Formats: sequence, structure tokens, C-alpha cells
Amino acid sequence: MRYLYTALFTLLIPAYLLRLYWRGFKAPAYRGRWKERFGFFEGQSSQRGIWVHAVSVGEVLAIAQLVRQLMERFPDLPILITTATPTGAERVQALFGDEVEHRYAPIDLPWVVRRFLRTFRPCLLVLVETEIWPNLICYAKQAGVPTLLANARLSGRSAQRYRRVASLTQEALRNITIIAPQAETDAERFLTLGARPNQIEVTGSIKYDIHLPGSLRERADVMRRDWGGQRPVWLAASTHEGEDEIVLQAHTEIRRQLPDTLLVLVPRHPERFDRVAQQVEEAGFSMVRRSEQHACDIETAVFLGDSMGELTLFMGASDVAFIGGSLVPHGGHNILEAAAQGVAVVFGPHMFNFADISELFLRQQAAVQVDSTSTLSAQVSQWLSDASERSRIGEVGRELVDKNRGALERLTRLAERLLDSKLV
Repeated sequence: MRYLYTALFTLLIPAYLLRLYWRGFKAPAYRGRWKERFGFFEGQSSQRGIWVHAVSVGEVLAIAQLVRQLMERFPDLPILITTATPTGAERVQALFGDEVEHRYAPIDLPWVVRRFLRTFRPCLLVLVETEIWPNLICYAKQAGVPTLLANARLSGRSAQRYRRVASLTQEALRNITIIAPQAETDAERFLTLGARPNQIEVTGSIKYDIHLPGSLRERADVMRRDWGGQRPVWLAASTHEGEDEIVLQAHTEIRRQLPDTLLVLVPRHPERFDRVAQQVEEAGFSMVRRSEQHACDIETAVFLGDSMGELTLFMGASDVAFIGGSLVPHGGHNILEAAAQGVAVVFGPHMFNFADISELFLRQQAAVQVDSTSTLSAQVSQWLSDASERSRIGEVGRELVDKNRGALERLTRLAERLLDSKLV
């Protein structure tokens, strides 16, 4: 089955290159360093280190603390981080600078993967969340490189897709050394798809092990003053195509009740910033863009977060956070950075990428789920009008985050075990 997969992948190379070129119109970085994706590199590269593959921004943020732990415990081992997206590359640079090496991930073809492994000769491969690439995992095993699928998650929808290629999936999973799921439900899905019980070690979600900078509260207070001090503020975080319209309609309804309310709107992808800015103007709202670097006045209705790496700051400066990707069937985004700061969280019905986390928060009444413009505007209006209630919800969420910490240490121990077995 893997041979058929490889043949089909090979036939799709022209389409893959065309897609990179096309995406380069909106994000020119997609056209840069494209040879790396085929295993060709310029300059000297570190060898015999730890290779971490995190596909994009969310995965880079999720694994950042594990990378820090490994850097501290194995200071002599260089760290290589690969991503598939330029925004992921930017986040690696922002978080680690020259402390790690970044490359674009090799496409999953045998000759590309083998060249990559020969170049870097890693002693451990850490794949983040759902990065199951059959050739990569196969040739890593053949090269004697242990593989850890860290913070692993598998939604019911993803599991159904993998079942369509059951034999390919089973082979890939069984070539992984250790699979570390976030929850028992994820573990059960991996087992159903063919993983062996002795491969599975449930660690919990590393996302709960959030490290908030000591200066964050002070910076959030400064940001809040720039937004207008005492005025109500709600955040729409990581919104996707088709979701901004819903958020802007909800904002119209909210401002009928609370005319001074400010919406902080942060699209998920930077290539959408200008389009969303146009939508804000078409909706008739006065707007300030973060990139303009000046404060809002009382007439400003929307603050557009057209920057990278500041979402946690915007969360800390807001009263209420709506988590995007959830009113459209994208699967949602991480609610924990807002919850860890005691911010009341609301999200839509499509949270299948964070099912266990969102269900826990709903069971504990630490968040609210909505399904439409009217229910979103009603919930946000209620919380903005009732400081004690939103504070209560926020505190329950903060306590849930604290109670579920510990996955970072468990994952670090698994990585150490695999490294010790390889380095002895």
C-alpha cells in the first residue's frame, strides 16, 4: 500500500509545486527555500541532534516548552525544527532565534526523506500531534531513529479518513516507537487504527502546561489602556474564512446594547489580514490596525490584530474571548491560553480538533458553546454586562488549566528514555 501511496504522491509533485507558487502570491515566503522541501540544503547543517517536526504555528507553540526542556537536559545535542508553513518558520525564529536550526519539512517521498536523514542524521524524531507520514516514519525506523508522536491527537473525523487507507495507516503507526496521546479517547482511536498497546503511553495534553511570561500582565494592561481603558472589549481569535462575517454581525448586535464595545479581531492567517480589513470597512466600522501602532479612540469599533505572536497578549487584555475555527467546520483552536489568564471563553460547535479539552470545559461550566450570530452576541453581551459572572467563569477555567498540568514532564521523560536508548 505504501508503494501505491508513493506512486500517487510522485504524480502529484507538479500540482504540489503549482500550489506553492500560487500560495506565494498571497504569502511570498512560500516560494522561498522551496528546494529544502525536496531535501536540498544550502550551507552547513547540524547533525546527530533532535529533529522536531511541527507543521505550523499551533504545533510550534504547543511543543515549544518540550523543546526548551530538551535543550536544557541535552545541551550537547543540536535541535532541528521543521515546519511546513512560513508562518510556522516565523514562529520558530521568534521563539528560539539562532538557538535551533529551522528547515522546511521534506515531502513524504522515499528519495527525499532518505536524503534528509543522511544530511541531518538525527538521533530522535519528535512528530507533533497528527503528523503521520508513512515514508518518513518508515525510513526513520530503517535508519535506527526512534520516533515519538508527541501530544498526539486523533479526532473522530480524522480517524474516519485514516480508515480509508487502513493498511497504510497501520503500517505507519506500528513503525512509530512511542505514541503519546493527549487523552484516552485518542489512545483508543490509535489502537483501533492498528497501533499496538505497548506503543501507547497517554501523557495528557501539553497545551495545559502553559508558561505565561512574567511581563504579560503588565503588557496587557498597557494594551488595554491603548484600547480605551474602561470600555468593554471582546476578542475574536484565530478566525477563518466565513467566520469574520458572523463575528462582525454579532458585533453590530452587541454595540446596540453596549455602544462603546471594542472588537479585537485576529484572523488566523496573515494572508487574510487585508481582506478582513476590507470586510470591517464594508460593515461600516471605524478601525485601527495593530500594524499602524497607534491607540484607539472612543470612535474605534474594531481593532484588527494584523500581527504575529501577540494573540496571547490580546487575550490577556480582553474581557471575553471567542475562539475561532469553531463556527465554521475547521475544528476550533486552543482555548487554554485565554483560560490560563482567567478570561471567559466562548466557542462554536465545531471543536473536533480539541474535543476532549472543550468537552471538559463545558462539563465544568468553564466555557460556553454557541452556534449562531444571535447566540454569540447574546453570550458576549451578557458577560460584558456582568463582570462578576465572567470573572467566575474565567476563574473556573484557570483552575482547570492548573489541575491538568504535567504532560510536559511526562513527555520529556519519554524523550529522555528514547535518547538514552539511542545514545548508550
